[in-house]
Amino acid sequence: MDTLASHAAHISTHYPMAPLETSTHYHSSSRSELHCCSLEPMVKFSKQFEGQLVPEWKEAFVDYWQLKKDIKTLQAAAAGDQGISGPEAPAPTTAVASHWVMRLPFLNPHGHHKEPGAIQVHRKLASAGDDGAVAGVVYETEVLDAAGLPGVEAKAFFGRLDEQLNKVNRFYEKKQGEFLERGESLRRQLQILVELKAAVTEARRRGGSPGSADAEDPSVSCSILHGDQSLRGIAEQEHGGQGKLTKDAMAKITDEEGEDQFSISEGLGESGRIEKPREEVAHKLRTLSGKEVTCQGRSVRITIPVTTPSRTVIAIRDLLFDDMLSQSRKNGGNVGDGCEKLSINKKKVHQAEKMIRGALVELYKGLGYLKTYRSLNMLAFVKILKKFDKVTAKEVQTIYLKVVESSYFNSSDKAIRLMDDVEELFVRHFANGDKRKAMKYLKPNQKEESHSTTFFIGLFTGGFVALFIGYCIMAHIAGMYTQQSNKVYMSTSYPVLSMFSLFFLHLFAYGCNIFMWRKTRINYTFIFEFTPTKELKYRDVFLICTTSMTIVVGVMFAHLTLIVKGYSSSAVQAIPGCLLLVFLLMLVCPFKILYRSSRYDFLRVIRNIILTPFYKVVMVDFFMADQLCSQVPVLRSLEYLACYYITSSYKTQDYGYCTRVKHFRDLAYAVSFLPYYWRAMQCARRWFDEGDINHLVNLGKYVSAMLAAGTKLAYENDNSAGWLSLVVIVSSVATIYQLYWDFVKDWGLLQFNSKNPWLRNDLILKQKYIYFLSMALNLLLRLAWLQTVIHPNIGSLDSRVTLFFLAALEVIRRGHWNFYRLENEHLNNAGRFRAVKVVPLPFHEVEED
Repeated sequence: MDTLASHAAHISTHYPMAPLETSTHYHSSSRSELHCCSLEPMVKFSKQFEGQLVPEWKEAFVDYWQLKKDIKTLQAAAAGDQGISGPEAPAPTTAVASHWVMRLPFLNPHGHHKEPGAIQVHRKLASAGDDGAVAGVVYETEVLDAAGLPGVEAKAFFGRLDEQLNKVNRFYEKKQGEFLERGESLRRQLQILVELKAAVTEARRRGGSPGSADAEDPSVSCSILHGDQSLRGIAEQEHGGQGKLTKDAMAKITDEEGEDQFSISEGLGESGRIEKPREEVAHKLRTLSGKEVTCQGRSVRITIPVTTPSRTVIAIRDLLFDDMLSQSRKNGGNVGDGCEKLSINKKKVHQAEKMIRGALVELYKGLGYLKTYRSLNMLAFVKILKKFDKVTAKEVQTIYLKVVESSYFNSSDKAIRLMDDVEELFVRHFANGDKRKAMKYLKPNQKEESHSTTFFIGLFTGGFVALFIGYCIMAHIAGMYTQQSNKVYMSTSYPVLSMFSLFFLHLFAYGCNIFMWRKTRINYTFIFEFTPTKELKYRDVFLICTTSMTIVVGVMFAHLTLIVKGYSSSAVQAIPGCLLLVFLLMLVCPFKILYRSSRYDFLRVIRNIILTPFYKVVMVDFFMADQLCSQVPVLRSLEYLACYYITSSYKTQDYGYCTRVKHFRDLAYAVSFLPYYWRAMQCARRWFDEGDINHLVNLGKYVSAMLAAGTKLAYENDNSAGWLSLVVIVSSVATIYQLYWDFVKDWGLLQFNSKNPWLRNDLILKQKYIYFLSMALNLLLRLAWLQTVIHPNIGSLDSRVTLFFLAALEVIRRGHWNFYRLENEHLNNAGRFRAVKVVPLPFHEVEED
């Protein structure tokens, strides 16, 4: 694998088009570096370029496609086609500070001088804003003699080329500065962590002080950590010794002689960050070292070594301060109870270590993207200048490439050095010197897609189709789905089949979403914060769907066969319930089989949704909650089946028991509201965390959906004209509310002043009419509530079959909605050039005086 330096040197020396790496997915571990390897000669560079650039930074890359258009315009003008006029050259940059000129006569391919002509490339310092501050170096090319070229078109081409070079330099300098700042912050954080762990280890080694915990106790880190209670104990002794923390006691801590008072909180601002100079606070904390106080009748000692670095003392102080506050609240302000719990344990140190490790991984990933950005842009300049020389039969590539090579984005190596430093730090501190182990975190290998997966998808698809056809034929012959048929089957077995069908239809739609997101290069793994090595690929999703539905339909086909033959024992009736139980057990199976990481991630997200608003809401949480809003029939079927089998109604085939008991009937109604309630609570939590009023407006949408669902349930019990009118009014308002939020907020469409009328400025799909068709389809499927008013029946089919088809349409609508929702989120990230996650850091930082 060539390094970037050798790769750039190769370009600068020989100037031919350097081959790109073979086509890989954007999230691949090899994405951060370019491989020099052979490519199929028929693959166009523009396709390779588009397939390998960082999607969120696409606008910051060289606009290779526009430059190609300019060359075509120049070629047409040179051929005498006066009907095509070139674009205007960009306006020159003002405030010239300095410039230099590169001149070289045009040469033909054989090295002989052709018509005299040259270009001058001026290097200038551009001013930004009214304050006259220097913004950076910019380049302007002057065509001295076009040598037969159409002057306007040639100037327009070089004007745009300069514009692209200046854009690349500015973006590279800005991103490199951000990464360097982040890298320096992580160095300080890592140093604090190392010193803290060393202090903990030293205190464990010394140990044995009165009241100190045993060195093997995993809940207590070291005797330093008894200082948290000691600090509070001192405050209590100075303020009455009643075991209660008064307001003054919380503000002041005094040593045994009553001297050197200071407030432990005065160094903290409103945000909790340290504002007091580091050395002063650290010194006052050290003055407490060696002092003994009494806690629950035991003598404890503060043992902060004098040699402990100031920043480590500050980190300890922050953690102790937070710990004391939380423990004080738990004990109603009495910190005298359970003082041994007031400690920094291994878990806290491990959590800080995990946060720093994740931040290093994200920084390394971002630096890899910046390295790719540098290489791809250099290759784009080489390729476009080569095309210019080919079209015009001139030799300007040599002149301009020297300018590109000396420009900031290609000459600065700070990011490359930082990347090496991050790798070295990670190997030393998080991989015990094992570079191979470190690379598993920094460059995780993608799970290879096997052909066997595709084979089994086809195999199980064929099995599912055959079994489903057989099941439908037998059900039709037995008349199981007609209104006059066996109502026991429709009330007990059919809900199992419909529930699995709707669930796996939704999962299949998600697989289709993944396929389209990958095809359109929407970075869904970054948006959902998935682990690249553990996320489900679309083939995995299709395999799960086809395998599961083959099993479900096979079992239900066997069950129907037994019923048709006259077997009606409780064991036969228990088959659908056993099938449901098996799938639930597979979902929580603790063994490392059947996509365990994905199953547990799914359960974790469901837990976060159920316990809303006690968990901070992230993208994957509210996205999943939106999916549940389209799966209300599945939740109601699950509640009914749980009642039917838990109460043993299947033994007596009393399928109406759960509808007669008031508690179960009320629970069924509550289940209809739960997804909307969860989603509304998520909006409330996000408003509380972020303060954005839009979240409250979004909450109103789900409240209107709950009101619409409530009126529908009331109308089912009382088919009066009054309730019918209320259903129509409330449901219409809710539908308009939902459509507005779908189109304007979730999809970002219907922007009147955009360059794409009624859509938005940036579109991923090239065919604009698809967006209009999608809005029309979403509108049509949003009107599915009309079935409550119309009560459609298809022939002699049971009404529950009709409701199943309507529920399936809602699942399809949600899958269709998902694509545009993530497209809009991806474009928002691209607008802010967000390609890597910013991991919060564990320790507060202060500025040195």
